[in-house]
Amino acid sequence: MFHCTTARVSACAVAFGLTTSMASGQVLFRTIDGTYNNLFFPENGSAGVPLLRLSTVGYSDGISTPAGVGQPSAREISNAVCAQSGSIPNARPVTDFVWQWGQFVDHDIDLTGAADPAEAFNVLVPTGDPQFDPSSTGTQVIPLDRSLYAPGFGPRQQINQITAYIDGSMVYGSDPVRAKALRAMDGTGRLKTSAGNLLPFDPDDPTMFIAGDVRANEQVGLTSLHTLFMREHNFWCDAFNIVAPYFDGDFVYELSRAIVGAEIQKITYEEFLPALLGPNALQPYAGYDFLGDAGIANSFSTSAYRFGHSMLSPTLMRLNASMDAIPDGPLPLKDAFFNPAVIINGGGIDPILRGLATQRPQEVDPFVVDDVRNFLFGAPGSGGFDLASLNLQRGRDHGLPRYNQLRSDFGLPQAATFADISSDAATQAALGSVYATPDDVDAWVGILSEDHVGGALVGELALVMLRSQFERLRDADRFWYQIHFGGIVDAVVKNETLARVIWRNTSVGFEIQPQVFHQVAP
Repeated sequence: MFHCTTARVSACAVAFGLTTSMASGQVLFRTIDGTYNNLFFPENGSAGVPLLRLSTVGYSDGISTPAGVGQPSAREISNAVCAQSGSIPNARPVTDFVWQWGQFVDHDIDLTGAADPAEAFNVLVPTGDPQFDPSSTGTQVIPLDRSLYAPGFGPRQQINQITAYIDGSMVYGSDPVRAKALRAMDGTGRLKTSAGNLLPFDPDDPTMFIAGDVRANEQVGLTSLHTLFMREHNFWCDAFNIVAPYFDGDFVYELSRAIVGAEIQKITYEEFLPALLGPNALQPYAGYDFLGDAGIANSFSTSAYRFGHSMLSPTLMRLNASMDAIPDGPLPLKDAFFNPAVIINGGGIDPILRGLATQRPQEVDPFVVDDVRNFLFGAPGSGGFDLASLNLQRGRDHGLPRYNQLRSDFGLPQAATFADISSDAATQAALGSVYATPDDVDAWVGILSEDHVGGALVGELALVMLRSQFERLRDADRFWYQIHFGGIVDAVVKNETLARVIWRNTSVGFEIQPQVFHQVAP
């Protein structure tokens, strides 16, 4: 459905060919590792550079000792503030694609691995915790290692291991070795596939898929988007190979990669961000700013952009073409992690994509469902984690400032009372049960506790932080889709939406709405 017409692809091929012939030595395409996007500062936004420290350093010693010394443990805060006993549907008619696309983009722009050698920074479990210490041993912990950081003097700075740019690196990789391993290398420019037009299997673990980002198997909704955009790349390769057989495989690969990256940018800025932040939340695009830095802010990746964790529901809907539940029914979220068999044996990605376009997510608030607060990646004692605790602990590991200081850093007034953070009495009481004052509140939980800005799914601090990061990702990208190849890429993707990408690469049809980030009005 909605295949490119031969005339359209032919026009694209001619335009790209002419642009290439006129380039005379210019760099036409992005490097895989993000270097030389900025010709004056070639390392900006590339893989392997530190996250940007755009806020006050919050380390207890100002250098490297984790923040939070003398504060309650992350698990104690999670139990007091983040426990969710029932469903809290989002007040706005959005779909699960908001958090799912958010995760997909997150895996395009930031990844921070563990330090080597490992530095344990385990979450202390309160004695008698009903999930993690039912025998009241008082010795239980939730394991966590500190993040990889750059060598040198001054405050510890964590490293972003992938490109910061919205460039489709989760599809293609951020290093040449992975990028080459994903390619079919048969002269067509296509990416590898497996049976059923699914992702290829990981040669190091044949039970798992492999994609541009190492987290592609993390949960099946994410895996479905990885699969979708692998197919989208191959769609463009096939089209160019038909109308421009004189293009060699490497050029077809790069053209298709440029178009897919542009589609991801367009979907992010014209569909995802308006659904999340409201219309016109970002300043209008004014062109490339070579003095800007698209690097990912530590405070963004470690606090504000983790809003989606509170939007997760206990189940993922799986629907057939009639929009009825498939025979196996909805998938419990706790069974969705690292489980490609759900896709292989459960009808592929189509039922999952229909579900993501249909189900309303949970509210953006400090509450997190048990499936990821107590059973993330398994049951307690069997690999289970608490995502809320890990978020809080990671913020302390990275030396984030506390909530009020972060508000000041982004030009906002500080909260004098818990009522200044949230108008909800229960949230005020929960915060007050573990924090003495608003000055003590950890960044992530404070951001999620804020009352929402009108027209947005998030509060004031989250909106300001997200706007800052996404404007820099756009403005500091020399290959931004609206200007790449003199606007040719913009013309190619002008009418593209996530729904159109789904329609032409799956058997999903008009049973899903054209604007998949928003529910259909009853």
